[in-house]
Amino acid sequence: MRVNEEIRVREARVIDSNGQQLGIIPVREGMRVAAEQGLDLVEVAPQAKPPVCRIMDYGKYKYEQSKKERDARKKQRVINVKEVKIRPRIEEHDFQVKVRNARRFLTDGDKVKVTLMFRGREITHAALGHDLCMKFYKELEEQASMEKEPKVEGRNMIMVLVPRTQEQVKGD
Repeated sequence: MRVNEEIRVREARVIDSNGQQLGIIPVREGMRVAAEQGLDLVEVAPQAKPPVCRIMDYGKYKYEQSKKERDARKKQRVINVKEVKIRPRIEEHDFQVKVRNARRFLTDGDKVKVTLMFRGREITHAALGHDLCMKFYKELEEQASMEKEPKVEGRNMIMVLVPRTQEQVKGD
């Protein structure tokens, strides 16, 4: 935004601090009116014909904008992707430990990437791996919804789970 002397046009549509239009007047006249009120003339719509300028306290405006950005950053949630690696011939207890870890990640609000690693000829039994991924999902069905179905990528089968929102839990 251009302020006061930075405004390069001769005439502009000027709006005063109360929102009343003063009409299309020379920029010098608008700056004089703004200076009388102890405010700044700010170009708010340079692409308009003629450009629109507003009389306002520019420092206060910038402060309020930065405050809004800070609040927006505070409310935003960073979602991490946690990975759980399993094997096709995993024992039941080890499987339950991995499920418990994934449940903890989901309750913390993180996504869970389940990677089923095949070794050697195990890849020929991809259907067994798919069944294991679906069993993993069934264990976490109350806390998670599936973002990405189990899919073989190279020697791994990958599935992504995301935490359910409160609305999804109530809807089921």
